[in-house]
Amino acid sequence: MMWDNRNAGIGESDASGLRRALLNRRAFLGGTAAGFGALGLAGCSGTDALLLAEARQNYGPMPDEKFAIPAVDISKVDPKYYRRVVQYESKEAPGTIIIDPGKFYVYRIEGDGTATRYGANVGRDGFLWHGDAYVGRKSEWATWTPPKEMIKRQPEAAKYARGMPGGLDNPLGARTLHLYQNGAYTLYTIYASSEPDTIGSGITSGCVGLLSQDMIHLYSRTPVKTKVVVLPA
Repeated sequence: MMWDNRNAGIGESDASGLRRALLNRRAFLGGTAAGFGALGLAGCSGTDALLLAEARQNYGPMPDEKFAIPAVDISKVDPKYYRRVVQYESKEAPGTIIIDPGKFYVYRIEGDGTATRYGANVGRDGFLWHGDAYVGRKSEWATWTPPKEMIKRQPEAAKYARGMPGGLDNPLGARTLHLYQNGAYTLYTIYASSEPDTIGSGITSGCVGLLSQDMIHLYSRTPVKTKVVVLPA
């Protein structure tokens, strides 16, 4: 392709420990409250704790997938890139996907001035593209075939010239939205990434990657023909 390419919540004991810690000023200030060690929340605010708990739920393991997806190591993801519903004014219709490569975000317009926001990796310098497209095709655990242009740049990709079967090591990951313009495949995709440390960086040859759990969430809510707007970087 041209754009190269945990459900574990806080347990009841952890939650009660956190509540006790918040009520105990001395323990809170000292960072010694029960439950704080397990959660890694010493010195954090209640909002931070809730954000972390939600992230652990959103990015838990998905063992029922065709290829079991492990939990995301959320310590490798800046919290600003966790999936969230945010205020986002747009004239686009609900369901529209807006990619903002300059901020490393993908938005799904929900209407009423809100959007679901996902952290992303995007194209590196020289591979950035912007404009309007639409989802022309969707695929699960797709076969990945590197284009000729990539093989010229990266000869090691030649071994997959006939296609790399779907799986955890496949660059397209668990789900892929293939972008089209005027009936033609652009070779650009929104794909599932299993590398949390890439979120918030420009590393691909134009494609846009979301964490696998985020991509599955977006994929399930995105029909074919959905409009996609890629903003200038």
